Amino acid sequence: MAARMADCILLTHPTGNEYIRAAVVGLYEAGVLTEFHTTVASYPGNVWDLLGKSPWGREFQRRKFDQRVQPVTVQHPFRELGRMLSIRLKLHRLYRHETGLFCIDAIFRELDGIAAARVREYPQNFTCVYACEDGALEVLTAAREKGLAAIYDLPIGYWRAARKLLEGEFERMPEWATTLTGFKDSAEKVNRKDQELAKATKIIVASRFTANTLKEYSGNLAPTIVVPYGFPQVYPESHRPARGAVTKEKPLRLLFVGGLSQRKGIADLFAAVTTLGPAVSLTVIGNKVTEDCPALNRELARHQWIPSLPHERILEEMRSHDVLVFPSLFEGFGLVITEAMSQGTPVVATERTAGPDLITHGENGWLIKAGTTEALVEQLEKLVINPQAVREAGVHARKTAASRPWSVYGHELADAITKS
Repeated sequence: MAARMADCILLTHPTGNEYIRAAVVGLYEAGVLTEFHTTVASYPGNVWDLLGKSPWGREFQRRKFDQRVQPVTVQHPFRELGRMLSIRLKLHRLYRHETGLFCIDAIFRELDGIAAARVREYPQNFTCVYACEDGALEVLTAAREKGLAAIYDLPIGYWRAARKLLEGEFERMPEWATTLTGFKDSAEKVNRKDQELAKATKIIVASRFTANTLKEYSGNLAPTIVVPYGFPQVYPESHRPARGAVTKEKPLRLLFVGGLSQRKGIADLFAAVTTLGPAVSLTVIGNKVTEDCPALNRELARHQWIPSLPHERILEEMRSHDVLVFPSLFEGFGLVITEAMSQGTPVVATERTAGPDLITHGENGWLIKAGTTEALVEQLEKLVINPQAVREAGVHARKTAASRPWSVYGHELADAITKS
């Protein structure tokens, strides 16, 4: 099986985020990618590339792929274009969670069905399919019917583990309960996740934490392989803004990047910053997951809040801050960790992220226990009184990032998929 698999993998993913872009290149360079099915993929000179250069085409800029992969790419754009347009026009009913005509769930399911039909019609063209959570059931089922390998990518921890770990937040942080949107998933949606896992012949995850959450799955599971994501290109230290001493006039500059949900530990961060007072400043970059959280609105008014920025601008903000704080309570990986470290900005992260896979506490960053405001305050206090530790950790963070570019992830993923 392993020898045949080297020629014929079908990969499907609707949006093509950073780790999928790296996966596609890694599989292509290994000579194993036969078809890549997605919604919108921008290549030099195609219509999406041209639209991305317009003032309102930012979303298309995020869909750029390596030009070498263009010949094996099959695009199915229409429903995704409907989602983009309905979001821009604020037609909420059209992209409402799970039920909207152009909701992300509908797009995942549609592409899943298209890929499954492709496998059933031309099974001789493939020996393996590779699909991700929420968009894998049909194509994995088709693969098993045809005797193909069925690779399942789980980018975030298992849903039962999430509910187990987060249910206490309704009592601990009741004002923030409306931001825990994962509890709104229907029984149909979470049951589909279980069915996807049951169909897999191999499961790929990006962190040990995600792998451990699968202990909450009650059935038999395929082998699980941890392949950590890579780091963006390292930014030279000589180009970073100078770090001055931490004083009342120049407090420790903290940055948070991510969805504004208590799943990300945002309430703990705001509470810690309030405790530390003028010793720190906080910038928050991220969109609200709900408008129905007065506590969130109140805190955002007290700090610098930027709802959205292009990726390059986010990296600039990382370079201009001292520490990225990522106190997530449940995370499959946390790409902002690798992004900040690549910019020479060390990270405070919890054990429920990829932090333990990437960070050596006190050397290139810091690890704290999730869901404990006190632990976060204690760690930040240490950094306030010892800014030299921040500078040294930033140097080591950059070295860590340089040792694992995205190309390493792509090559390791190809090995994990094709080897028995």
